[in-house]
Amino acid sequence: MSTTDPISQFDCWLRDAIAAEPSNPNAMTLATVSPEGRPSTRMVLLKGHDAQGFVFYTNFNSLKGQELRKNPHASLCFHWKSLDRQVRIEGVVEVVSDETADAYFASRARGSQIGAWASQQSQPVESRDVLEAQVAALEAQYDDIDIPRPPYWSGFLVVPDRIEFWTDRRDRLHDRQVFLRDGANWREERLQP
Repeated sequence: MSTTDPISQFDCWLRDAIAAEPSNPNAMTLATVSPEGRPSTRMVLLKGHDAQGFVFYTNFNSLKGQELRKNPHASLCFHWKSLDRQVRIEGVVEVVSDETADAYFASRARGSQIGAWASQQSQPVESRDVLEAQVAALEAQYDDIDIPRPPYWSGFLVVPDRIEFWTDRRDRLHDRQVFLRDGANWREERLQP
């Protein structure tokens, strides 16, 4: 499918991936840059998207959280091997509103909510036992009451200024369709493979 609206095209491709991919079709590589200029990548899960951008959640004290707060630019890459497709997204990053983060946090499984409090993400831990003891203490603390969102846990919105749709083709003559933000609109280009 080809369209002049990259978000609509992404919607279609994501629906295809949900139907075809056996596990986590919303998994994406997130690339950030350290203050020293070193690239850093990891897998995260897309938790929402619309015309404004693409949302994922994390601990602000994690490596990715720290890097994004110092350099609010990111790149995302979805790779759906079963469909021979990938989507690359580049843009500026914004923190989602407290209301948005609270609503998403409240929708998470209770164990994931406890985990957000228990894990000092990206920090050294003496042992797995120490982490599990922290989980047990928090489970007792929040027994039979709602678990609030930690103040250091929220979401990031990647506001895209470039979106590339890539499709595998024979003889490595891949199809590359790029959308570049042009004010409130998008400009489309085709790239050679």
